[in-house]
Amino acid sequence: MATGTEPGTEPPQLKGPARRGARARPSGVHGASRAAIAARHLRTDRWWLAPAVTAGGLLAFIVYSTWRAFSNADYYAAPYVSPFYSPCLAENCAPMRHGPNWEIFGSWWGLSPALLILIFPLGFRLTCYYYRKAYYRGFWASPPACAVAEPHTTYTGETRFPLIMQNIHRYFFYAALPVAGILTYDTVLSFRDEHYAWGHMGLGSLIFLVNIVLIWAYTLSCHSCRHIIGGRLRHFSKHPVRYRLWGWVGRLNARHMLLAWSSLISVALADFYVYLVASGAFDDPRFF
Repeated sequence: MATGTEPGTEPPQLKGPARRGARARPSGVHGASRAAIAARHLRTDRWWLAPAVTAGGLLAFIVYSTWRAFSNADYYAAPYVSPFYSPCLAENCAPMRHGPNWEIFGSWWGLSPALLILIFPLGFRLTCYYYRKAYYRGFWASPPACAVAEPHTTYTGETRFPLIMQNIHRYFFYAALPVAGILTYDTVLSFRDEHYAWGHMGLGSLIFLVNIVLIWAYTLSCHSCRHIIGGRLRHFSKHPVRYRLWGWVGRLNARHMLLAWSSLISVALADFYVYLVASGAFDDPRFF
């Protein structure tokens, strides 16, 4: 049986560039143990459309929120306060009657007060399981789509810095809960008029109400919330209350992606509405 070499001879030894080239074997989906398919993928549909739309939507929110966070203006028009600036923790905040003015940071803080609070809801979303999938695919192409090979030759997952920091998602969930509670308080305050009299409702009141419902739905649909409620239980039958709560959160969790995008859009719209009213570009219609 032929072996490729003559009996009594040794295989030729590779030297120099040839030897280095022999060692540079493809890795990942193009490794030696995988099927030798020359094409990068066999998909003929517009697989790139979903990650492109995702990246475009996230980029638009990043640009908008960055502009609003650093503008430090037009974020309060009685009785509405922008969700980007609530609670207001600096002394340089606009005075809000009965609003979330907590002057924890004194006059030495000269930057926008939004920078003190946005880190918590943004950190919660940045480490969210769905958003991680979204921006990994949209910005890093890791992977760009199902059945499409990613361009990276190595994969370390979330085992190295900075991605290992994604493991603090649960703690950002704890921080997001009081923020959602404060935004609920702001929604209640929105049922006043510009003179702070109760029993009134404007278009902004409805926008705030829709926004806070979506924020709570997204927050409670979090995977960490589902694990906290129903995790580490050996027998659901011995914990009927937690089991029922776990089932409710599970139904929300099944719509986590929809709630993530809906709440992201609603919080931006709520802020933009306050900006329009505070800047004088739009008058808040009052229903009663």
